[in-house]
Amino acid sequence: VQLQASGGRLVQPGGSLRLSCVASGSIFSINDMGWYRQAPGKQRELVAVITSGGRINVVDSVKGRFTISRDNAKNTVFLLMNRLKPEDTAVYYCNAEIRRFWYMTGEDYWGQGTQVTVSS
Repeated sequence: VQLQASGGRLVQPGGSLRLSCVASGSIFSINDMGWYRQAPGKQRELVAVITSGGRINVVDSVKGRFTISRDNAKNTVFLLMNRLKPEDTAVYYCNAEIRRFWYMTGEDYWGQGTQVTVSS
């Protein structure tokens, strides 16, 4: 199983980006999918998570600016980021709890990270 994240780049303050993350490989089902970020010198932190049923949890610092969504048919999770601020600069990682086969419990998988830089 692999998670492939994309969409990060340099953007000006106030701009928007959409990150995507596709899960591929032997997948029976996917439970929670989410996005984390890690800024230089800081610990990795949760940004947003969405359950297989569509329930969403978003960290307070991005509420009203970031939107998480998923396409279950395509095993893909998105993060739409609006009104970006310099403090949003970080490497963004996608995460998913995946059952590879029906008889297995879910396991945590991580994408490789995509750099988001907010700067003028």
